[in-house]
Amino acid sequence: MRAVRYERFGPPGVLAIGCSPEPHAGRGEVRVAVRTSGVSPVDLALRAGASPSRDSLALPHVPGVDAAGVIDEVGEGVAGCAAGDEVFGAVDVSRLGGACAQFAVLAFWEAKPAALSWEEAGAAATGVETATRALDLLGVREGKATTLLIDGATGGVGSIAVQLAAARGARVVATGRPGSEGFLSALGAVPLPYGPGLAGRVRALGISRVDRALDVAGAGALDELVRLTGGAESVVTLADATGPSRGVRLSRGRFCGEPDGCHGLAVAAGLAERGLFRVPVQGVHPADRAAEAHAAAGTGPRLGKTVIDLAALSRGGPAAG
Repeated sequence: MRAVRYERFGPPGVLAIGCSPEPHAGRGEVRVAVRTSGVSPVDLALRAGASPSRDSLALPHVPGVDAAGVIDEVGEGVAGCAAGDEVFGAVDVSRLGGACAQFAVLAFWEAKPAALSWEEAGAAATGVETATRALDLLGVREGKATTLLIDGATGGVGSIAVQLAAARGARVVATGRPGSEGFLSALGAVPLPYGPGLAGRVRALGISRVDRALDVAGAGALDELVRLTGGAESVVTLADATGPSRGVRLSRGRFCGEPDGCHGLAVAAGLAERGLFRVPVQGVHPADRAAEAHAAAGTGPRLGKTVIDLAALSRGGPAAG
C-alpha cells in the first residue's frame, strides 16, 4: 500500500510517500480505508527523534495515531459494525503510528456522526480520550457545579477539553495567546491571556473560586494553578513531567484495553449530533505535502489540529506517487 513515511529521524522534510506493508485487522480491531489523519504531538516528537520511544520504532515508520475512514475489514470478535461503515478512531498506542496511509487498523473507534466532517473526525480520537480521562480524574461531572481553569486551551486537546467540560455543566475559564479570545469564547469558555499573574486576571473577572485546573500547555504554571485551586489534588497536568514532584497528577490519556474502557468517543459523537461539539481544524494538507502539515503543526500559535488528507492515496491520484 502507499503511505506517508520516513526512513530516518529528522525535520518535516524526511516525510515522503512510499510503499509500506498492508496491515490487517486482528482480534477486536477493524481496518479502514483512511480518509484523514490528524497530526498529534507524538507524531512530531517521534519523527524528530525527540521521543524516548524512538528506539522502539522500526524504520521506515508510518506516522499517525488518529484516523477516520471507511471500514473494509472486520477482525474476529468485533460486533456492531460492518464493511462500509464510516468511523473515526485511533490505532493501538503500542504501534506508535500507522494511520497516515491507505489503510490503517484501529484499536478503538466510533461511528462517524454526519455532523463531523472527515477532517474533524480524523483529528478527534486521541484528543477526545485524553481530555475525557483528565476531566474524569478531576471529578468534573454532570450535576456538580465546578469552575474549571484550562491552561493552554487553543490546541487539539485543550479545545476539545473546553467543550467536553462545558457539556458536563462546568464553568470553563480557558487561557490562550492574545488574539485567541474569540476562538475560546466560541467553544464555550471565558477567555484569558496565559502567562504569569494568572490569579490576578481570574480575580478581575469576578471569579472568587477555581475548583479544578487542567494544565495542557506545560508552560510552568503548575505552582500558580495549585495556589488558585487550593491544593495539588485539584490539578491535573497533561504536559509537565515535574507534576508528580509537586503532588500534581500527570495524565497521559486513555486507550482501549484499560479497565475502565473507552467511552469518550461515543459521548463526543452524541454531542456533535446535538450541535454541542466540534473539532477545530487549523489546516488541511494533502498526503504529498505531509511535510508541510508537520511543519505547521509544530509551530504556533495553534488554533486546533492540523490534518492530512489521505483520500488521494486510495484513489491513485497524484499523491499516490
